[in-house]
Amino acid sequence: MNKQKVIVFLPAYNEEKAIGEVIKKIPRHFHPMVEVKVLVIDDGSTDQTVVVAKAAGADYVYQMGKNQGLGAAVRQGLQECVRLGADIGVMIDADNEYPAEQIPDLLAPIFRGEADYTMGSRFLGTINGMKLHRRLGNYFFTFLQSLLLRKWIYDGQSGMRAFSRQAMENAEIIHDYNYAQVLTLNLVRKGFRVKEVPIRYNVRTTGESFIKFKAYMTSVLPAIWKEMKRPVNKLKIDEQAHVLMDENKQKCS
Repeated sequence: MNKQKVIVFLPAYNEEKAIGEVIKKIPRHFHPMVEVKVLVIDDGSTDQTVVVAKAAGADYVYQMGKNQGLGAAVRQGLQECVRLGADIGVMIDADNEYPAEQIPDLLAPIFRGEADYTMGSRFLGTINGMKLHRRLGNYFFTFLQSLLLRKWIYDGQSGMRAFSRQAMENAEIIHDYNYAQVLTLNLVRKGFRVKEVPIRYNVRTTGESFIKFKAYMTSVLPAIWKEMKRPVNKLKIDEQAHVLMDENKQKCS
C-alpha cells in the first residue's frame, strides 16, 4: 500500500505573529503510511506572514496577490491540495486558536472509513475565552445548519476540518467572505459523511479576527439561502478510499 499524502493547508491573512507556531505544531510523522506536507494560502497579507511561514517549514506557499476573503482562500486551498496530489486535505486556521497537535484525531475517522469530512468541535471538547456574542452567533448558525440538514451538528463554524480526496474535488464554496456554513451544507447534501471530533480550543492572543457581526450576517445568511436553493446531485462515495491498515492488516484505530 502506498503512503497517503496529507496536505495541511492554512488560509492566512496578516498572521505573522502566530503562523510559525502553528506550522511547527503540525505532526509530521504520526503514522508510517502517512506523509504530511504543509501548504499556506496567503490571502494578500501585507506583513511577514509568508516569510515566517517558510522559515517555520511550510512546504508550499500560494500567494493570492490581494485580499479576497476567507471563503476564497479556503476554496483555493482545496483546489491546491487536489493539484498537489493530496489524498486528504486538512484545513486549520493560522491564528493558533485550534490545536494542530490534534490533527491525527481529526484524520482518524477518515482513516477508519467512518467519514469523508470531519470537523474539530469546540463544543464537544473545551472552549477557553470565547466571547459571549461569538458563542451565541455560533449557536445560531450551527442550529440553522442542523435544521436545514436534519442532522445534529455541534460546531458548524469550526476552523479545523479534514476532507477526503473526493470531498475536496466536489466541494463548492459559493461566496468569498466565509466558507463555514455553505461548505458543510454543500458536502452533506451531496452525500458525504460528516463526523465531529472533540478538540481543545483557546481564543487567539495575537492578531484580529476578520469576523464583523454586521458583515457576517449580511453575507452569510444570503449565501446559506442561495446554497440551499441550488440543486445538487447525490454522489457515489468511495467509503473505503482512505482506510489505513496496521501491521497486522487490521484497520487503524
